[in-house]
Amino acid sequence: MVAVVGPTAAGKSALSIALAHELDGEVVNADSMQLYRGMDIGTAKLSVAEREGVPHHLLDIWDVTEPAAVAEYQALARAAIDDIMARGRVPLLVGGSGLYVRAVLEEFSFPGTDPAVRARLEDELAVVGIPPLYERLRSLDPAAAASILPSNGRRIVRALEVIELTGQPFTASLPSPVPYYPSVQIGVDRAVGELDERIALRVDLMWRAGLVDEVRRLLPLGLRDGRTASRALGYQQAIAEIDGSMSTAEAKDDTVRGTRRFVRRQRSWFRRDPAIHWLDGASDTLVADALALTR
Repeated sequence: MVAVVGPTAAGKSALSIALAHELDGEVVNADSMQLYRGMDIGTAKLSVAEREGVPHHLLDIWDVTEPAAVAEYQALARAAIDDIMARGRVPLLVGGSGLYVRAVLEEFSFPGTDPAVRARLEDELAVVGIPPLYERLRSLDPAAAASILPSNGRRIVRALEVIELTGQPFTASLPSPVPYYPSVQIGVDRAVGELDERIALRVDLMWRAGLVDEVRRLLPLGLRDGRTASRALGYQQAIAEIDGSMSTAEAKDDTVRGTRRFVRRQRSWFRRDPAIHWLDGASDTLVADALALTR
């Protein structure tokens, strides 16, 4: 199988469509926010027309109220991949959510959980807020804190839970890479300045395309209460604009800044993996170079 990974706005989707046509492939989504129904504009989800007839799997599988569950995603993604392979086609795992990609491609089991510990930490989160828990995580496991967004209360709670249960840093609970599937991993990236410009353009286009109206439609469906979906870049800012706590310009600027910070974390995650072959998303020979890696 083939994995197409890398930071936001680098050009993964366009490459995946081209590869699918050439390899008789089908795409399996590995973008955690594209798993949510109705979250289309802010996640840059390809429309049906933009998919050019290429089958896509694991889009729109969760309601916005559902918390992200990597273990559940792993089972669903592997079932889709096995089905694609059984039909003699090539699965293309495509996305920028590093943990989701790794959970599929590698022998990857998840540390256990304790409902009492989780409930206590979630209660603490509700009372004191995210910053104190994030500072605690940073003191206990700086590497884990560096890989988790400071606004992601759910992942901070999970990391603290694992640390308490195992007595080890959260990062120590991540297994050493052992392949689950034979795969070719292709990383798509661009020069920092170019990618920064593409992010700013993408955010501007999101607002022009009606992101705020999309969020208004999702609010009655529980977006505000969704522990994962409500934190998505662009969506939390659009909610703030609707609430009047941010102007349109402030919401867009905050989304651009947040996305650029997120891209740095994506790079840090993926660049640690020596199995990934990196290509320039701006290259005129991108598709040919990617195809050469698969053959």
